[in-house]
Amino acid sequence: MRRILFTVGLLIITQGFLFAQTDSTIVQSIPNIKEIKTGDKKVIFPESPRGYSLVFKGSNRTPVVNSSGGITTPLVATKVNLYFELVSKLSDSIKFDVSKEILVPGKFSDEGTNPQPFVIPALREWHGGNGDFSLTTSSRIVLDAANEKQLKNAANILKQELKDQLGFNLLIAKGKARKGDIFLTLNATDKSIGEEGYYFNTADYITISAIKYQGLFWGTRTLLQLLEQKNTIPHGIARDYPEFKVRGFVLDVGRKFFSLQFLRDYVKFMSYYKLNDFQIHLNDNGFKKYFNDNWADTYSAFRLENTTYPGLTAKDGSYTKKEFIALQQLANDYGVRIIPEIDAPAHALAFTKVVPEIGSKAYGMDHLDLHNPLSYTVMENVFKEYISGSSPVFMGKAVHIGTDEYAKKDAEVFRAFTDHMIKYVEGYGKDVRLWGALTHAKGTTLVKVENVVMNTWYNGYANPVEMKKLGYKQISTPDGWLYIVPAAGYYYDYLNIKNLYNKWTPSMIGDVQFPAGDPTILGGSFAVWNDIVGNGITEKDVHDRVFPAMQVLAQKMWGGSNTVLTFDDFNVLSKKIGEGPSLNIGGKLSESDAPFTAQFNFDKKDNRIKTIGAVYTPGYSKNALSFSGENSYASLPYTEIGYNYTVSFWVNPAGNNEDNAMLFKSPNAVVKLKQHGNGKLGFSREGYNIDFGYALPENSWTHVVITGTNKGTSLYINGKLEKKLYDNWIVFTDKDKTKMRKSETLFFPLQTVGGFKGKLDELQIWNKVLSEEEISSLK
Repeated sequence: MRRILFTVGLLIITQGFLFAQTDSTIVQSIPNIKEIKTGDKKVIFPESPRGYSLVFKGSNRTPVVNSSGGITTPLVATKVNLYFELVSKLSDSIKFDVSKEILVPGKFSDEGTNPQPFVIPALREWHGGNGDFSLTTSSRIVLDAANEKQLKNAANILKQELKDQLGFNLLIAKGKARKGDIFLTLNATDKSIGEEGYYFNTADYITISAIKYQGLFWGTRTLLQLLEQKNTIPHGIARDYPEFKVRGFVLDVGRKFFSLQFLRDYVKFMSYYKLNDFQIHLNDNGFKKYFNDNWADTYSAFRLENTTYPGLTAKDGSYTKKEFIALQQLANDYGVRIIPEIDAPAHALAFTKVVPEIGSKAYGMDHLDLHNPLSYTVMENVFKEYISGSSPVFMGKAVHIGTDEYAKKDAEVFRAFTDHMIKYVEGYGKDVRLWGALTHAKGTTLVKVENVVMNTWYNGYANPVEMKKLGYKQISTPDGWLYIVPAAGYYYDYLNIKNLYNKWTPSMIGDVQFPAGDPTILGGSFAVWNDIVGNGITEKDVHDRVFPAMQVLAQKMWGGSNTVLTFDDFNVLSKKIGEGPSLNIGGKLSESDAPFTAQFNFDKKDNRIKTIGAVYTPGYSKNALSFSGENSYASLPYTEIGYNYTVSFWVNPAGNNEDNAMLFKSPNAVVKLKQHGNGKLGFSREGYNIDFGYALPENSWTHVVITGTNKGTSLYINGKLEKKLYDNWIVFTDKDKTKMRKSETLFFPLQTVGGFKGKLDELQIWNKVLSEEEISSLK
């Protein structure tokens, strides 16, 4: 999953994939499906060729053509791919994939007057009306009285988000809607739309109707995205639903800790794009060769509170059980599943450090010794703590048991362990997921298949065709398409989103293309793996990589190959949609990407600034803010600014500042006048202490400019470049003296200024990186 160093290159896509064998004569002998006419209730399937049975398995638009071939009329004429298996009557093992496309007539003869509005993911069906709807401060959120209890959480969330986004504090009511209202109901008459489908009808008032909470909630995401782009919403009706059941993201928190707040923000962020599956990889370890080739020194972590083995829980960042339960409860409200993953029997150093007897002498301490019964006992105990009881810590139905990259030489015991853990976890009423490894770990030991879902990530480890033959349902997680490994020099640092938009759908796993509508492909998931422990990558750096991928993959996982817009058009329009109303993970100071400048000259009292122990005093230009130490600062109206930015200020430090004296601070970072231990100007974030190698002179004014991008941070002193933190490297102690790029990025902290002894004046902030000429002219 993470140890194969994949060089990203051209992927050859197999267009004519057949499940078992290629026999174009038989497949081509199957006639096309009879034209669907208005009013038809069922697809008439073609007759089977002699000696075969043509078995219908599904469609890529189940709300239009269901699993038995029944038709529900779409809003407008819609193309549907039908998937069949052609099964030999002589041998049930001989199967052929057969795909047929049909056109199902719509309720309306055309797409109407108003063009389909842009949201991510795109609406599956739309018929435009005439005119527009406007939300006002007197609008209400009205709940269908029959569903009031079920809709309460969605209504409360929407109320807060509309307040955050528009400043409108709308009343929540129940009963009948009137002009200008938003009406929420779970009484959709069309039951074919399924649990995640919804209708979005805009006329005098907006009606969002569904049959389940999750579908209703997705409708509110559509509403918010539309309002983010424009104050008015076009009249019309949408019938929206996903092609794939699983639309996911995997985050490795084992090798890099992510704060609980980040996880909570990501639940909301994913939900805004209708991604419903958040897999949290709770344990992992670094590579021994980068830690003096010594397992005892090698970084490992297990991120969840554990009372059975108290030493198991990581000391440098973890989640309490209470916190993890609350995260899952939040996710439920936002339509997202949390999939907790505990990875074993490889990637298991965190466990063997606590119980050394279970470490493998043959393959290394990151492998469990599967010949030792204690290994089974320990892993059972770990899982039991989270899945047993009437109110288990792992609240959801699905639990991921890892099972990846174990030594090939011991395939049989690996298969036995995998089978055992599947059955053990299922014994507590859970559904099991695992990583695909059974092609790599070939053997005769049977591994349970029924109701087990596999993340197929690398076809050499789990060939997706073989896995389908065995009967596994699969989540497409192909490393060569969807793996982000920040600043590692292999896999992707940033995903190739244009290639993904134009070529990939979850039906594609590596170089294998399954037919659209194949129900064994549940969906897709992309992943961030933090392989290179200690390389300076922050939560913000990860988000910078994930955000553009999230937008594109949300589209592809919801709508499959149905992309009406070109990538270039999608890419332009996507810039108008952010992270969601309550979020600013990217550190934007303005809602748009238009040029933005903030200036604080400190010449007089400013309503935007609250001073605590700081005073106005003569400064570099007129007045400045004067600070007397750690408890002397001023609060600014911003928290931080993300990439790309320029921050300029004049500073005059006193001569008696202590180590770690601060200039700027936010919850995520601190800019220090004196970095601890060396007295140099620098910054700290997420446990990393970085300096510019420059000490500010005392008792005199110096002009400081700091610029930041997703590549690094630069310091300018008195108009000239002093230090550029872009190309520093970590050199490891392995025999190859491996070099890895060090991330020295900074989201500039702006929540407070001060915390040192001295004066600061003429603070200016831009949401762009100024050129060296522009910086020079500031002095």
